[in-house]
Amino acid sequence: MPTPAPTEDTRWRCTACGNLTRFDVVRSTRTRDFVHADLAGAQAVEESEVLSDVVERVTCRWCNGVDTVELVARPSA
Repeated sequence: MPTPAPTEDTRWRCTACGNLTRFDVVRSTRTRDFVHADLAGAQAVEESEVLSDVVERVTCRWCNGVDTVELVARPSA
């Protein structure tokens, strides 16, 4: 089951150790790219559109907690 990504109002927190800042994130991203090749054949991406972006797994970098990361509200500014 994919892990929800943080929003402007939420952030990740490890329920095992309380970490709020360090995570290993595995994600799958699918894009459509406009690639321009010059006459020598060198290619450069000039435009990129994200078609899908799924966070598959988030692991706590501090305690290596798997399935311990949850979304919590960000503190008020």
